[in-house]
Amino acid sequence: MQGLHLTADLYGCQAPEALLTSADVLAQTCHRLTVDAGLTVVADRWHTFDDYQGQPGGVTGMILLAESHLALHTWPERQGVTLDVYVCNFTCDNSAKAEQLIQSLEKTFAPTDIQRERLQRGDENGPSSREWITEELNPHSRYGFAFTKRLLDTQTPYQHLQLFDSPMLGRTMRLDGHLMTAEREEFFYHEAMAHPAAVAHPQPQRALIIGGGDGGLAEELLKHPSLQNVVLAELDEAVVEASRQHLQRIHQGALNDPRVDVRIMDGAAFIDTTDERFDLVLLDLTDPETPAGALYTQAFFEQCKRVLTPQGALVLHLGAPFYEADQVTELATALRATYRHTAFYGLHIPLYGAYWALAVVSDGLDPTTLTPAEVQQRLEQRGIEQLQYYNCAVHGALFALPTYYAKLVQPA
Repeated sequence: MQGLHLTADLYGCQAPEALLTSADVLAQTCHRLTVDAGLTVVADRWHTFDDYQGQPGGVTGMILLAESHLALHTWPERQGVTLDVYVCNFTCDNSAKAEQLIQSLEKTFAPTDIQRERLQRGDENGPSSREWITEELNPHSRYGFAFTKRLLDTQTPYQHLQLFDSPMLGRTMRLDGHLMTAEREEFFYHEAMAHPAAVAHPQPQRALIIGGGDGGLAEELLKHPSLQNVVLAELDEAVVEASRQHLQRIHQGALNDPRVDVRIMDGAAFIDTTDERFDLVLLDLTDPETPAGALYTQAFFEQCKRVLTPQGALVLHLGAPFYEADQVTELATALRATYRHTAFYGLHIPLYGAYWALAVVSDGLDPTTLTPAEVQQRLEQRGIEQLQYYNCAVHGALFALPTYYAKLVQPA
């Protein structure tokens, strides 16, 4: 038998009462979310219980799927719901569909607390302790990795936070179903985000990171000895605490470095109200299609410009050019409309499953003007060693764009 069995107990559900007491409303909602997840409804059965101690009774129901089943029960008197999703993976892998369905149901019921269980049932070679996690690049493409252990699985006030362990990736963080960072792979992203702009700046002293709660980007920036202060504005304190406890190999103590000022707050609100000025502003955010989407707008890029010093630069990632072409073009257009210099670059990031687009934008700094000799000289003068990806030759190569990517970001 091969399949994935997911269960969740939801507490303190804030959803409208009808979702907990009306079989018709619940059935319609579950049908819609099931179809949206790509699963096949075969039949279903729903039953509403009699009133309980003067309160509306709960609903129990089941949807029979071609892939297996969805079952759930509501307790309106306790604002509770139990969910049970099983999919067979014998002929094809339906795990991502099951994950999407149960996450959609969780968001619909809006619980204040969740207890989850996950059982991977067998594989073609017999019992296995591996858990395959896949992620969508676009509606037509997915990739994935195998993990052997779950270290953390919790719903924070802002997002679904998970930590896994993998023989290949090491400890890995996932937020709302998106892989964020991993111990043995993080250098691809963090070095590429930090060093092209920091090396191009003659003497960066103050930096602002919006997001970046894992501390990996702060750790890279601190390799530049001129940096006196790094403000890290992270919305979700749970991400910082989980990183302090589990991801020391990523942040290398940077989250506790006296030069790093961790502020648990909304990054956009900080940008909007601060009188501070920064040589570097780095948007280390989840993707534009997540709740961080408001920070990928021309309006926010203009707000970031306000807090930059004259030679200051903004750094951000744009997504995967091959899989998210429209998104990359839209962001490039907004950046060009806001900043004098827009330097687009890219690299393959294994954890993100694709060649990834990034940008350094500024009114007074252009990293593409540095020669390899100048980059090497600055790395040596600053005593920056033991990098795993970035070097003097890679600096220029990052900005050498494949033709298809260059066409996406060039002026119309």
